[in-house]
Amino acid sequence: MLSTLIELQRLKGLDRTGWTLRGLPNGTESVAAHSFGVSATAMLLADRCIAHGVNVNVEKVMRIALLHDWAEARVGDMPRTATLYFGAAARKQAETAAFLDVVSGVDAENSYATLYDDYEQRQSLEARLVKAADVLDLLIEVLALERAGARGLDEFWEVAEKPEFNLEGAAEQIVQELLESILKSRGELHRNV
Repeated sequence: MLSTLIELQRLKGLDRTGWTLRGLPNGTESVAAHSFGVSATAMLLADRCIAHGVNVNVEKVMRIALLHDWAEARVGDMPRTATLYFGAAARKQAETAAFLDVVSGVDAENSYATLYDDYEQRQSLEARLVKAADVLDLLIEVLALERAGARGLDEFWEVAEKPEFNLEGAAEQIVQELLESILKSRGELHRNV
């Protein structure tokens, strides 16, 4: 267990590559900081869903949110542009192999591997909520950076144009309301600039 925990420590110092490629300083956001944001967002989304009568396994949401980027301890934070060069299948294969290696010493029952596969395949409501939280946390970070004066980040907002979270009912409405709130805040920011 110790060797896995030591390896995961790398995520605290591993910068999110997208910010670096856009000229933002090192330390703008680490993979671990992003995972914290995803976890907090996913928990709040899950709690709101439950309050609206949706049956959500919050423990599963939190576990998926915490481990969804563990592979990056081995392969780094590959920006979206990397897929253009490696291809989506090769990228996914590398990330899956890295994840399985990271958890090999602590996943005797394959529970982490099962959760990771669920996230990658978006099989469960919980996995789809975490994916929504992943995108929403990205947008919240971009909004925070723009509020602090960063410019040239418009391409990150493209994920908000046609998000495919594959949610329905109250879960879809809750995610959509948060997305609209983020977009409204950005619109107000740019009107005041």
